[in-house]
Amino acid sequence: MTTEKPKRRSQAWFGGQDRDAFVHRSWTQKMGHPADEFDGRPVIGICNTWSELTPCNSHFRELAEFVKRGVLEAGGFPLEFPVMSLGETQLRPTAMLFRNLASMDVEESIRGNPIDGVLLLMGCDKTTPALMMGAASCNLPTIGVSGGPMLNGKFRGKDIGSGTGVWMMSEMVRAGQMTQAEFTDAEACMNRSAGTCMTMGTASTMASMVESLGMSLPGNAAIPAPDTRRNRLAQLSGRRIVEMVKEELTMDKIMTREAFENAIRVNAAIGGSTNAVVHLLAIAGRMGIELKLEDWDRLGSEMPCLVNVQPSGHYLMEDFYYAGGVPAVMREISSMLHLNALTANGRSLGQNIEDAPCYNREVIKTVEDPFKPHAGIAILKGNLAPDGAVIKPSAATPALLKHRGRAVVFEDIEDFRARIDDPALDIDENCVMVLKNCGPKGYPGMAEVGNMPLPKKVLEKGVTDMVRISDARMSGTAYGTVVLHTSPEAAAGGPLALVKSGDMIMLDVGERSLHLEVSDEELARRRAAWTPPPMPDRGYAKLYVEHVQQAHLGADLDFLVGSSGAPVPRESH
Repeated sequence: MTTEKPKRRSQAWFGGQDRDAFVHRSWTQKMGHPADEFDGRPVIGICNTWSELTPCNSHFRELAEFVKRGVLEAGGFPLEFPVMSLGETQLRPTAMLFRNLASMDVEESIRGNPIDGVLLLMGCDKTTPALMMGAASCNLPTIGVSGGPMLNGKFRGKDIGSGTGVWMMSEMVRAGQMTQAEFTDAEACMNRSAGTCMTMGTASTMASMVESLGMSLPGNAAIPAPDTRRNRLAQLSGRRIVEMVKEELTMDKIMTREAFENAIRVNAAIGGSTNAVVHLLAIAGRMGIELKLEDWDRLGSEMPCLVNVQPSGHYLMEDFYYAGGVPAVMREISSMLHLNALTANGRSLGQNIEDAPCYNREVIKTVEDPFKPHAGIAILKGNLAPDGAVIKPSAATPALLKHRGRAVVFEDIEDFRARIDDPALDIDENCVMVLKNCGPKGYPGMAEVGNMPLPKKVLEKGVTDMVRISDARMSGTAYGTVVLHTSPEAAAGGPLALVKSGDMIMLDVGERSLHLEVSDEELARRRAAWTPPPMPDRGYAKLYVEHVQQAHLGADLDFLVGSSGAPVPRESH
């Protein structure tokens, strides 16, 4: 008795004996694949963001080979394909401008090709949300493999963290506390292996979000890139995606509302990046799950931060992995998670973490003795941010979480750079720095410029933090009392556009308030005189500004929200 093989999606290309099947098989065979690979075995697309322009992902060629090994071992047919790679350190004007474009590349590459299941190789900041968003729009069986963080930076006998150390040391140079030669020496000492930032920046945060959503094997987020355990996890993930295809374990069965709630709580517990807010909102939007900015405050703002890792703490991601990583954190907060949530390995979240050990309580604290209490993302509202703004209290100066100060306004990032160190600038440490026109439309792309460097004359006093407000984002490696993602943005005519130097602004994180002390009548007069800034007039940037949603909705393109189209396109012949 023979058992009929399941009808795979790929068989719309490779099955049958007609002319079209001849073409699809024949052209694929010229790469050396024997005929029996087209017999209905699962075709696994390996979505690779390797690029020499993305240094964080420079090891992905090797990582993909381990994935292929696992796929072949499990009886699958691996086919690797490239998509646009977004290197945060190199790509201008900002990688975020191209997150949605890369997601379209991913979606259409999956939809238009003979793929039954997808393995996503993702690392540098925006590659993770871009790949997750694109794959979510197709809803095939999918698993994520992150590239992993770099080894700890080492400079003059001490650990230094990527991003966080850069911001800190550059301010020290400006304040005269570090020489330019010392600053230059640190370059080769900070980034000494393949991998993403070894701080809890956006890359490590989003890798942690993928794991907490259940979209990777346990432990995926924190294994250092050079550690051979990263290669072994890639091989095991290659095996697992074949089984997921056979089980028809699609993304919508894993990425449920409960999974997103788990991710929000894990983000708080790890002291994760504010960028996770805009990215998870966008991923949820692609899944058709109603996730709102307010959910971050409701679910995560009272969560304790357990992880003592830069920028909120002292240690680095290598230490975090050795201490137990994301599974140890999730076990510690298990009473606050949906433990029945299904994960990519076919087990529930609760089953995955029930025996997860913690090896270092200096790095991963307990709920009873947290690193920082009530440290989740806080959502602010008020007449300056009607649709919300974001702040990360664990990275802020506690004394500034309630602050009233005089606004010093910069109309855009060029204005800021031109004037910030001008001795004549009327500013002191009690002022509130306001940066406009750096949101989704205004930059365009909502660049990571929200953590504005302090004025040199303030730094020279020994001051290291001030209240800063913008419609921009900031690097997940950054720190400070920084209000971000102010929505609606200035370029869209939000109230931020109407702020003038000399206005008084009241920030009260405890009350979740951000208030501009200007009358409604005066704001109406200013609005009547306001004119929008010029927008791009060609290419992708024009498409982007015409269709990008505001930050509180995830900054996705409006026509990409929700899953789209048939799983198999029409035949091309």
